Amino acid sequence: MSLRSHATPAALLCLALLVLGDWGERAQAASCTTQAQMTAAQRQILAGAARTILTEVQTGDLAGLRANTLPAIDADFNSIQQSVQYLEPKVRTATITVDELYLLDASMDPPNAQQTDFFCGSPVVGFDFNGLPPGVYAMALLHATGVQEPQQVALVLAKSSGRWLMAGFFFKPMVLGGHDGTWYWTQARKYAQSKGAWTAAFYYKIATDLLDPVDFLASSNLEKLRREAGEVHADLPAAAAPLALKVHGAIFKVTSVGTTTALGPLDLEVHYAPDATQAADLRSPAVARKQVTDLMAALLAIHPELQSAFHGMWLHADRGNASIFALELPMNAVSASAESPAGTRAEH
Repeated sequence: MSLRSHATPAALLCLALLVLGDWGERAQAASCTTQAQMTAAQRQILAGAARTILTEVQTGDLAGLRANTLPAIDADFNSIQQSVQYLEPKVRTATITVDELYLLDASMDPPNAQQTDFFCGSPVVGFDFNGLPPGVYAMALLHATGVQEPQQVALVLAKSSGRWLMAGFFFKPMVLGGHDGTWYWTQARKYAQSKGAWTAAFYYKIATDLLDPVDFLASSNLEKLRREAGEVHADLPAAAAPLALKVHGAIFKVTSVGTTTALGPLDLEVHYAPDATQAADLRSPAVARKQVTDLMAALLAIHPELQSAFHGMWLHADRGNASIFALELPMNAVSASAESPAGTRAEH
């Protein structure tokens, strides 16, 4: 599964993930002011700068956006332009709200500091930057809603000559398959409690992707989510360790299982490596359909919770790096089309 996320590489801003467990061992951090601690004037100025930049994204105003971009990263504006061209049609008619603001003061940092940490508010939210020049920065988290694909946008702003300019640009979806990250987190817990490890693992992964607006932000809530996810042992198949599944006496090697929203709803995406006989059978459309639907049904037999957790299933037969057959079916059609073979795990 892939969630689309773009980051504008900044020559001055190298961003790294801050691990909560390391907080107590860090050197003294630069200062952070949350929006609740800001004056009304500070909030208004920062929110206005962030709205202006995102409005320029909405309207495809590349000239205006470039004028509001930190000169130090102007050389990489082609990357910014590509991100805008992807995002603009998705948020063109969206309602923009400023969700969170953080004022990050690193003006007293020494030049060439390898790492600058900001710890904000209580409960603590942390940001970790590598190679950050002394200066005053801000983080603005915004939501673009009221459209088919709501987006969350994170802007890193830098104060330059009295103006707030864009120094980093990140975005990712707010929902997947019609649900937000909190819904996936809640459902992941239920599947984990009922021993539905595969679905729990997938749902925890989606929840983390949706609820973490940028990779260099850490919070106690996100750490709790990651800790829960780490407690799920799904034993998912991989190319180096495929799942050997016995179907009607034949052994099929499932090489990967993931998720996709290529058709809109959330589907399970399965890849398997047919042997020579199985690959030859795929030349006949009728035989190919029976082979893959039987394999789909066999997977549901050993993981029945998948049927309620996903809209449908994509099955790809791969030979080397090429897909030689692929089929997508809704979960209810899998049961209707196949003979529901008693799928069993075989030895790897």
